[in-house]
Amino acid sequence: MSRSETTQIRSERRDAAENRQRILNAAIKLFEQNGVEQVSMNQIASEAQVGPGTLYRRYRNKGELCLDLLKDNVDQLFNDIETYLEQNHSAPSSQRLKGVLSLFIRFRERKAQLLMGVEDSSSINPLRSRMQSPLFNELHQLFVELIDEMSISAQTHFNSTFRADILLMALSRDSYSFQRDVRGYSPEIILEQLCALFIGIK
Repeated sequence: MSRSETTQIRSERRDAAENRQRILNAAIKLFEQNGVEQVSMNQIASEAQVGPGTLYRRYRNKGELCLDLLKDNVDQLFNDIETYLEQNHSAPSSQRLKGVLSLFIRFRERKAQLLMGVEDSSSINPLRSRMQSPLFNELHQLFVELIDEMSISAQTHFNSTFRADILLMALSRDSYSFQRDVRGYSPEIILEQLCALFIGIK
């Protein structure tokens, strides 16, 4: 590869990095001013002073953009979960699942607006988009593993995939917000009820 080609590639990478940062900065500003739901992708492109094509090449929808904004927080969440599981490796699987749920509910409370954007991405099938996101995929895998352990220790058979699916739906924006804002349940009560329903502990 020639020196000029190398220089061009570096320039393109620098431009892409600058565009990404402009997009993220614009999104944060607009989300803080108007809320995630009220902001369109075109508004973000305009605020970032990039063309819509540039924005959509990097982010197919607002959910992907919100997930990028959440990335460091999501990484920290899973680091916290990993640390918790390592520190409590000898605890019953039901207790460890409760601990993971508690960590996610705290995360959901702190990052509600961006999670809303991830879950409500402008997909033709928002439910499928939500459940196939990296965040929910990794949580689903964790839930399945812990429910499988519960099944073995209880000498019974749980459909771990089904239980994990329903548990994630209970933690999704629509269901969680309904319990929180309409029913008036605190995060602590929601955790207690989920554990009683899905795990059999309080």
